[in-house]
Amino acid sequence: GGTLICDEEEIVEKRIVSGVTMSRDEARITLLGLADRVDAPADVFTRLAEANVNVDMIVQSQARTAGTVNLTFTTGRRDAQRAAELMRAAQDQIGFEELRVDEDVAKVSVVGVGMRSHAGVAQTMFKALADKGVKFQAISTSEIKISVLIDAAYAELAVRALHSAYGLEAV
Repeated sequence: GGTLICDEEEIVEKRIVSGVTMSRDEARITLLGLADRVDAPADVFTRLAEANVNVDMIVQSQARTAGTVNLTFTTGRRDAQRAAELMRAAQDQIGFEELRVDEDVAKVSVVGVGMRSHAGVAQTMFKALADKGVKFQAISTSEIKISVLIDAAYAELAVRALHSAYGLEAV
């Protein structure tokens, strides 16, 4: 055999990621045209917490209408309808224009140690997904995990692409 020469950064990055996980027990709820009040997100998440609805990913973005934002969060599928009903029942108090629920989503994560201190980990993930045409609707990061919310139809494809990108054994 010969000597395999590769980039040290590449080796470190591949070793940082120890696995890929996938969950189909996800639902995405979006409040469109939420009043851009400083207390609006607290109002939303207080109502959900009081009803014991666990929230995972949260994304707030500018809405088309001035003075409003779109607030998206994910929850377990079994809590989605209850969360939607809570939001609809309090629509006037919370102050949003439209509610959307999507239960056809999956969360795919790459897991490892010390991810925040290695910039290439996220880039590798995003490129691997982009190369397969997988769009993501939300992203969350922590010290041990980077997760993306995607259309459930792409879940297996995404998992395979990420296993390949990080040099992990196929599942």
